[in-house]
Amino acid sequence: MNSLKDTELRLKAIFDAAVDGIITINQSGIIEEVNKAASILFGYDPKEITGKNVNVLMPFEHSRNHDRYMQNYQKSKVARIIGIGREVEGKKKSGEVFPFWLAVIEVNLESKTIYTGFIHDLSEIKTAENKLRSMNEDLEKKVIERTYELENAVNQLLSLNRQLEDEITKKIRAQNKLKEREIALEKSLAKERELGELKSRFISMASHEFRTPLSTIQSSVSLINRYTTSEQQTQREKHIVKIKSSVTHLTGILNDFLSMNKVEEGKLSVVYEHFDPYELCQSVIDELKTILKQNQTIIFQPLPDSGTNNKKINSDPKILKNILINLISNAIKYTDENGVIICTLVVYKEFITFSIKDNGIGIPDEDQKHLFDRFFRASNAVNIEGTGLGLNIVRKYVEILDGSISFVSRLYDGSTFTIEIPDKVSHHNKLNKTKKLKS
Repeated sequence: MNSLKDTELRLKAIFDAAVDGIITINQSGIIEEVNKAASILFGYDPKEITGKNVNVLMPFEHSRNHDRYMQNYQKSKVARIIGIGREVEGKKKSGEVFPFWLAVIEVNLESKTIYTGFIHDLSEIKTAENKLRSMNEDLEKKVIERTYELENAVNQLLSLNRQLEDEITKKIRAQNKLKEREIALEKSLAKERELGELKSRFISMASHEFRTPLSTIQSSVSLINRYTTSEQQTQREKHIVKIKSSVTHLTGILNDFLSMNKVEEGKLSVVYEHFDPYELCQSVIDELKTILKQNQTIIFQPLPDSGTNNKKINSDPKILKNILINLISNAIKYTDENGVIICTLVVYKEFITFSIKDNGIGIPDEDQKHLFDRFFRASNAVNIEGTGLGLNIVRKYVEILDGSISFVSRLYDGSTFTIEIPDKVSHHNKLNKTKKLKS
């Protein structure tokens, strides 16, 4: 009896803690249970919708057909959603309509049959798709505009050349001007080619990287449908972990692309604050412990003589946090199970130094010179998920903070990345002191 109660409590805890929304209904479409994620997603308190028909969560054009679909399914057992899953739209309490992926399973209990829906919000993915589409349209417009400008410039040059044919001196001047224009045009064309290549790689990378985690989510949701008994809880939990991992991967891809866009367009602003780097580093490590592989370990080693516990610095903690998250996440990603990641912090008078060391796969010598290039992936990492943007973004973040980054790596023997970030207050005082001495 206690074992059954424990199982029920565990299932209830999983139900309430799931990151995706979960709603159960009876054969009449009446809502019986709603987890926290679904409650937040639709904007209702669970008590507001429990006992109501599930069609209150649907736009009108879908809600009016829902009861008929339930009746047809119970008669014919021909499924359109149940056991299949598809993209649908939901309606929040505010009236806002949003897209999500719905997978429904039928659970036959001793006394009744219930239906459980798993709801994964697609709003961010749709926003990213719209942004990609918008960027593509903007790039195409720019190409058209540049082409029109180039045509006008060429026509002007031809007209000028014809006017100066009869005068040798003027012709020489015109030829010089033509040469300068040609150089400018070549630079402009090269820039357009670079933009075109960046657009193509951007779209190709996004399409490829989104496809794999989405497929994993879809297959895991479908497999969860097959595990209906309490004895199969381990299998369900395994696929829930896969779903969570895939969602984390998608979020990482979006963050990489959005970070790259901010840096490239110069929209990233630096906000200096006085903060404790020890607390920042510890919080990042605690946050990333949730993505450690089996038996992996993170060791934090603030050097005792550095005064870390008492020394604060002046820099941008948000940018520095993004740098640390990227470097430590890479160490976890490229280190096998049972691996060790060591994070070292030293706080000096005018700057701080972070080192992230792993005993992972290392970087081939021939690849190291390209490591910070945009979209570059080392030859031994092509089968590991990633966008090739992380280290490029890290280097630009470090440069924005007037810092430096270096690394040492040996193939199959791990890598160590070291970043040095100046204390802006100490750095500013030192510059002022130097100016006074010179004067």
